Amino acid sequence: MSVNDRRDRALAAEYALGTLRGAARLRFQRRLKREPALEAETARWVTLLHGMESQLQPVTPPEAVWKKIALALPERKPAPVYGRTLPWLTAAGLVFAVLLYAFAFRPPALTPLTVLNGGQQSGQWIVSANGARDRIRLSPVEVMAVAPDKSLELWVIPAGQAPVSLGVIQGGSVNNIDITRRLSMENAVLAVSLEPKGGSKTGQPTGPVLYSAKL
Repeated sequence: MSVNDRRDRALAAEYALGTLRGAARLRFQRRLKREPALEAETARWVTLLHGMESQLQPVTPPEAVWKKIALALPERKPAPVYGRTLPWLTAAGLVFAVLLYAFAFRPPALTPLTVLNGGQQSGQWIVSANGARDRIRLSPVEVMAVAPDKSLELWVIPAGQAPVSLGVIQGGSVNNIDITRRLSMENAVLAVSLEPKGGSKTGQPTGPVLYSAKL
């Protein structure tokens, strides 16, 4: 893959993510009208990112919620003239209560944040994060496998600070990572390095950086 091909792939990913803005976005849109291959690559990214939105799992409210709703309902009384509408209003209230609970307690949604690109490496990583940026997901896109005696390790490099390991990641599957330490993600860099199997033994990157991006 040529340098221009890698650049166009990164631009297509940024366009689909919505991070390509201003004059660069307008130039890219003009190119889409006259370059079918670039349009197809962009459509592939749009389809890929759209599929990630469906990964949220439904949450079933516990039995205690239903009991509280039942206790909160008024006692049954003889229905007045307008009583025919009361069951519908009650049902609507129950549905609203269940939806409110599901919205409040479902896992925080992850939205695409950036793309990790490699200078000489093929493939990319789509990085998604929640609003607090304390939970991220790395989704590999055509990432090349590493040797059996090597591992890929993810690092965050806060501005002006030393790299902090976020753990070993797998190139062939989606990686969900909880960031338990308090780290400043403002203007930080995410990077993936090639390390000995199991990760760096020094607490700092020892191998080449294969993929990186600034947040």
